[in-house]
Amino acid sequence: MTTGLPMTVPAPGLPARVRIHEVGPRDGLQNEKTVVPTAVKAEFVRRLAGAGLSTVEATSFVHPKWVPQLADAEELFPLLRGTPARLPVLVPNERGLDRALALGAREIAVFASATESFAKANLNRTVDEALAMFEPVVIRAIEQGLKVRGYLSMCFGDPWEGAVPVEQVVRVTKALADMGCDELSLGDTIGVATPGHVEALLTALNEAGVPTSRLAVHFHDTYGQALSNTLAALRHGVTTVDASAGGLGGCPYAKSATGNLATEDLVWMLDGLGIDTGVDLAALTATSVWMAEQLGRPSPSRTVRALSHKES
Repeated sequence: MTTGLPMTVPAPGLPARVRIHEVGPRDGLQNEKTVVPTAVKAEFVRRLAGAGLSTVEATSFVHPKWVPQLADAEELFPLLRGTPARLPVLVPNERGLDRALALGAREIAVFASATESFAKANLNRTVDEALAMFEPVVIRAIEQGLKVRGYLSMCFGDPWEGAVPVEQVVRVTKALADMGCDELSLGDTIGVATPGHVEALLTALNEAGVPTSRLAVHFHDTYGQALSNTLAALRHGVTTVDASAGGLGGCPYAKSATGNLATEDLVWMLDGLGIDTGVDLAALTATSVWMAEQLGRPSPSRTVRALSHKES
C-alpha cells in the first residue's frame, strides 16, 4: 500500500467509529456458483477476524436444498471456536434456531422482506406470514440470551414491484423492532437507493420510534451508489455498516442484484475520513485476493484490484 494514502481528512458530522458487519462468508459465498470447501470457509472467517473485523457472519442454517453453498453449517461452525470475533448466523425458522443453538451460536439473524413479491419468492409466504414465522424464533432466541438481528430486504426498490413506499418499509421494520430484534439491517437488495432516499427512510424510522442506534445499512453496488448511500447513512448517525470482503455476493432470488458493497472499498473511504474501524486494510486485501484465488476469479472490489496491482 502506498505510504500515507488514503490521506486522512475528517469531515464534520460523522461518527468517530463504525462497526463493519462482515457478510462475506454467508451472504457472499451463498451466491457463488462455486461450492467452497468447509476448511477454506473456516480459514476465510479466521483471516477476516485476524484482519480486525469484529463481526463476521459465519453461515446460514437455511435448509441445504435452498442454499446448497452453505449446506455444511454443522461442520463449519465447530471449526470456528476460539475465533476472536462475533459470529452471527442466519436462521429462517425454529428448526434453524434449534440447529444453531445445538452448536452454541450466541447471535442469530432473521431475514424479512419489505415487499410481498420478494417475501413470496424468498420465503414462500406473505410479509405478515413471514413475520409470524419469525416471532417465536426471536422470542426463543432472546429467552436463551442470544442477540438477534433482523434483516429487511427490498427497502429501496423491488425487481417486481418497482418503487417501495417508505411507509411500507417503516411498518415491517417496526414490526421486527417490536418483536425484540436488537439490530435492524436495512437492505438495498437490488442496489437502487440514492442518498436522499436513504435519508428519508432513516428519518421516517426515527419518527416512528425506531432509534438510529438500532439501525444498520446493507447496500449493493448495482448502480455504483453503495458508498454514497453509506455516507448519507453515516451523516444521519448510523454506525453499523454491512459489507462483504472482496465484494462477494448478490442475491439468488433477485437476478438484477449484483455484489455487496466491498469491505475494502468501505474501509478505504472510512480510513480517509479518519473513522476508526479497527480493520487492517492490507491484511483484509490479502484475504480477499486469497479468496478470489479459491474461487478462480478476480475480486470485483476496486480497492482490492488497485492495491493488489500495486503489490504485484
